[in-house]
Amino acid sequence: MTLQGGTSGSAVDAVERAFDAIALDGRMGIWISHVPRRAALAEAERIDAARTADPASVPLAGLVFAVKDNIDVAGIPTTAACPSFAYTPTEHAPAVQALVDAGAVVIGKTNLDQFATGLVGTRSPYGICPNAHWPNLVSGGSSSGSAVAVAAGHVDFALGTDTAGSGRIPAACNGIVGIKPTRGRVSAHGVVPACRSLDCVTVFARGVELAATVAGIMARTTPDPADPWSRAAPIGGVMRSDAPRLGIAKLDAAGFDGDAAGAHRFSLAAAAVAAHASSLEPYHVDVTDFVATGALLYEGAFVAERYEAVGAFVDAHAADVDPVVAGIVQNAARLPAWQVFRDRTRLAELAARTAPLWDEVDVLVVPSAPRIPTVKDVLAAPIERNTMLGRYTNFVNLLDLCALTLPVPTEHDLATMPPTSITLIAPAWHDDVLVSLAARVLGDTPTTRRTT
Repeated sequence: MTLQGGTSGSAVDAVERAFDAIALDGRMGIWISHVPRRAALAEAERIDAARTADPASVPLAGLVFAVKDNIDVAGIPTTAACPSFAYTPTEHAPAVQALVDAGAVVIGKTNLDQFATGLVGTRSPYGICPNAHWPNLVSGGSSSGSAVAVAAGHVDFALGTDTAGSGRIPAACNGIVGIKPTRGRVSAHGVVPACRSLDCVTVFARGVELAATVAGIMARTTPDPADPWSRAAPIGGVMRSDAPRLGIAKLDAAGFDGDAAGAHRFSLAAAAVAAHASSLEPYHVDVTDFVATGALLYEGAFVAERYEAVGAFVDAHAADVDPVVAGIVQNAARLPAWQVFRDRTRLAELAARTAPLWDEVDVLVVPSAPRIPTVKDVLAAPIERNTMLGRYTNFVNLLDLCALTLPVPTEHDLATMPPTSITLIAPAWHDDVLVSLAARVLGDTPTTRRTT
């Protein structure tokens, strides 16, 4: 297997290139901390020696990666973008350890929307994370720094997390690939929780093959006794179809939040996907029930799980917390217990209504987001713009689905906006179906790295 990235050279060379690229870029708000360069080089020397002795033992040798700063890296503070919350773990999160064991070298920790609460990339005391290539647009959140570090060419791949769409929206905003595995497929031990029952560790890369390889290596961490939400794949696995039946979201101009060209671009991108799917005519899907499901995540009682995760800290350190994040978390504490059961019933109803779709299609295609807003737009209306960004992502974990986001360039000016981004969605454990289709759509060619 030949992976896109640094595998043609040494790990030492890859580490040197990464630190040089970060220094050359120089923009604030992408990184929170770095592994000391000397320590990263020492690790790279170990990996080069291991590859010389047994190449198969380190399949990711020559690759460097970044880690969202709500995921533990031994010896580096985990801040969750809140300095007063910081602690220094003594061991890697299992997902990180699996990648280190496979020969990849950690470069550092990246910026995020504080406590992984947001899809915008603007809610951090470490600064607004800049978009990799389109300066006026948001970078997306909460895994903003991880996506930008990949899109800007600092690292080969990066880890994020995804509860409401944080492994997909930043990929869309920066024109790269994002994989949100089946919930529980990767251990979330060593991750500062947002909503424990929904959190997923995710991957950003510039190509599908590398992202899928990384996700597969991390999947070896489950089931993990330290993560009660982790789970094993079905015995015998899931049959992969090389000609999946496609469902395409049926949307008019209103579905793109005022972007007059959004429906046209999505139609072109969906057609490009359809060319690599089943020979049958795509099934056009009314996604109303999916969107209604997503609304439960923040507008219903499920947001109370964020208070369970970090509410006590936020209450005790409110002055240290981003006001928007604090408002979301603290307001969740006031939800009555009965509402949780009402919304669980509502979720069960919507799950039953959406489940028959998977008898008709193997993959659902949706826009990754209605549109990518500007930083100014988000700062003026933070809750409204965040809600808009999550319209086609918030329902995925609630309904136990997997997803893969990829750029599909269409006829528009890449100088002013990212390529059209679409998200492929399938039932739990059908991750490989999405990977196979996405690889054919992109020709497994890494997205072009632009210069800013």
